[in-house]
Amino acid sequence: MTIRVLLADDQALLRSAFRVLVDSEPDMEVVGEASDGAEAARLAAERRPDVVLMDIRMPGTDGLAATRMISADPALAHVRVVILTTFEVDDYVVQSLRAGASGFLGKGSEPEELLNAIRVAAGGEALLSPAATKGLIARFLAHEDGADEPDRDPARAEKLASLTVREREVLVQVAGGHSNDEIAERLEVSPLTVKTHVNRAMGKLGARDRAQLVVIAYESGLVRPRVE
Repeated sequence: MTIRVLLADDQALLRSAFRVLVDSEPDMEVVGEASDGAEAARLAAERRPDVVLMDIRMPGTDGLAATRMISADPALAHVRVVILTTFEVDDYVVQSLRAGASGFLGKGSEPEELLNAIRVAAGGEALLSPAATKGLIARFLAHEDGADEPDRDPARAEKLASLTVREREVLVQVAGGHSNDEIAERLEVSPLTVKTHVNRAMGKLGARDRAQLVVIAYESGLVRPRVE
């Protein structure tokens, strides 16, 4: 199955480089290019890509607003947005994940990292390493106003009540940056059982993927941010 990719970046030269890289893979194809967020959202609706590589800073409608537009459209529920950042540590990244992005990737990443991120995002699994995503989110949530409050988002805290005890345990492990295999070993269950609990938790909490589960775990107060 070919992974359909949409490129959104205001730098034409960078888009061209990404296109050459993506189109060189037998299991991927670029289905469109956008120079701003509004065009990205429009092309996403028209061409239904599997993954959008979204620059966070673009003139006019930026990547954050475009991500919100895409994630708010029920018809685009399958679309995964990967945020591209110039800086690995960027306060926009957390906002993007909250808006519905599946994860982040630094523009300085190696080609293989970019291609792997596209495949992982398209597969609906944790984007890049779970620990990397968790670490970035934790760092920024820990510095925000009100970070000392245990229940940062009452609405999301209430949603946790719909989870079973085991689903909550698995969610804590996901937020801790652990893979399904690691969680299975820690909880002494099978990886398939872990995957089932993760999927059920995503459904109950309205999360698009594991990256969203990490955000919910921190925002609800289930897991406390920690700065190392």
